[in-house]
Amino acid sequence: MNHTTSAVRIWDLPTRLFHLTLGLSVVGLIITGEVGGDAMRIHFWLGYVVLTLVFFRIVWGVFGGHWSRFVNFFPSPQLVEIYVAALRRKEQPKSISHNPLGALSVLAMLTILLLQVASGLISDDEISISGPLTSLVSGAWVSFATNYHTEVGKVLLIFLLVLHVASILFYKFFKNEDLITPMIDGDKQLPSTTHPSRDSITSRAFALGVLVACAYAVYRLVQLGG
Repeated sequence: MNHTTSAVRIWDLPTRLFHLTLGLSVVGLIITGEVGGDAMRIHFWLGYVVLTLVFFRIVWGVFGGHWSRFVNFFPSPQLVEIYVAALRRKEQPKSISHNPLGALSVLAMLTILLLQVASGLISDDEISISGPLTSLVSGAWVSFATNYHTEVGKVLLIFLLVLHVASILFYKFFKNEDLITPMIDGDKQLPSTTHPSRDSITSRAFALGVLVACAYAVYRLVQLGG
């Protein structure tokens, strides 16, 4: 059996930049939402950025590097059960990309972000701020979206963000597993037979094209409200 290890590219550059930009944008959204007033203009623009990034990640989850594809890291219920059982036995199961719980958190984060931005597009504070698509839906939907956006979605988003940071610190200091460095440089020390993620100039150019297309889609979506 070959036990040789080497630096294997797990996270391609587009995925790493997505992770960094999304994290900063979400923090910015939370801060500007709390500040209100003139900061809401920035809040809306950050919302468009986040929606662009979520669209990008969905596409990149199909066409991106090997370990960025959903099919290669989303676990089955059985794998989640096995992983949780191993943690309870105080074992230290290792994963190549996201561990099963981390994979579920990715799905949860993308879903909550999509709902949060979508609800923001049709929210109205009845004072000075309204989403660009409020004119396209009924007053009942605007009221529901506004309540969800300010009272439910925001809380869920902050909870997931805190949970995400806490999980990284937990694995760093209690499981002796560094999840930060691989997301910065893209590589992990793994058996040399591990399938690497594609991260070439061509794939990066393709990712840029996908990002531009997603940004244009968001622009066209926002313009629907006229």
